[in-house]
Amino acid sequence: MSLPRIASLLFILVLLLTACTPASPATPEVPTAAALPESTDVPTDVAATETVDQPISGKLVIYSGRSEPLIQPVIDAFKAEYPEVEVLLKAGSNSEIANALIEEQANTQADLFITTELFTVQSLAQQGIFQPYRPAAADQLPPEFVDPNNNWIGLTLRARVIMYNTDLVVPEDLPTSIFDLTDPKWKGKIAAAGSTNGSMQAQIAAMRQLLGEEETEAWLQGLLDNEVTFFGGHTDVRKAVGAGEFALGLVNHYYYHLQLAEGSKVGVIYPDQGDGQLGLITNTTAVAVVKGAQNVSAAQAFVDFLVSEQGQKLFAEQNYEYPLLPGVPLRDGVQPLESFRLAEVNVAEAALDSDATFDLMEKLELP
Repeated sequence: MSLPRIASLLFILVLLLTACTPASPATPEVPTAAALPESTDVPTDVAATETVDQPISGKLVIYSGRSEPLIQPVIDAFKAEYPEVEVLLKAGSNSEIANALIEEQANTQADLFITTELFTVQSLAQQGIFQPYRPAAADQLPPEFVDPNNNWIGLTLRARVIMYNTDLVVPEDLPTSIFDLTDPKWKGKIAAAGSTNGSMQAQIAAMRQLLGEEETEAWLQGLLDNEVTFFGGHTDVRKAVGAGEFALGLVNHYYYHLQLAEGSKVGVIYPDQGDGQLGLITNTTAVAVVKGAQNVSAAQAFVDFLVSEQGQKLFAEQNYEYPLLPGVPLRDGVQPLESFRLAEVNVAEAALDSDATFDLMEKLELP
């Protein structure tokens, strides 16, 4: 059994064992950007009321489900603004990082958690892993991407697309829907991220909300019957499609742009835009301050930076993502989401039903 599969199973087991644990009592007040605690001596479950009047310093420990190359440029820019803060990054799959946060609850090591989707952060929030914080910019973001209890905040949007190798697929054969991926003509020619990948988990959760259990299960079974090759992450998927090892790859949109920038002969399809089709599925990256964080001031400053115009520009320019902060321009070549019909799904609500999504993946033995 592979390590990613073991990690996923462990995460599932912990989620199931803790599902009945009562939620932590609501925090009376929520710290905001104008009320940062002056030191780590301020209790993390009580709102701070004094404004920081000295430079923010100390050691900031970030646990990230995002890969290091995608988050390091943002960290570097933050350090330029806060040179007295030492940033330590622990990056891994969402399942691995979630397991670590759960295991370390009694002895918190992390200050911040950054995730590739809402699926994992919602599950952890239900278990009391995070403490509330609401940055000032939260009021400018779409409300569905700000947790009602302020335990997490959305950062960027990404779309689920099909990338293809232009040497292997002629235009007239291009799929138009994610359901075309179950067509036998693509058997053995498709790559996708597997069950331990947060974006894949989130897509399955969204499809369950949109289509129901039965139709989502049929789609997943169709992928398995079509001998889709499942990788641990999307970087492997995009590189394999770019190298001509597979004709098609199911990825987040920015992986297409990253592969194109490397000079590969790849194209992209924004699927399910026809009448009666599902619409484009999107998901959201997010950040949360960990309960028991040792450096709350730096953690909150980093959250402020991520949702600031500067931080949002970095995500757009470096990673080709869709900023949630209005008015931040897209990277050249990225098609505006307004150009597409989006799937009518509330990803935050869909992510709440994590147990059923894990159960479905386990039932089908999705790699």
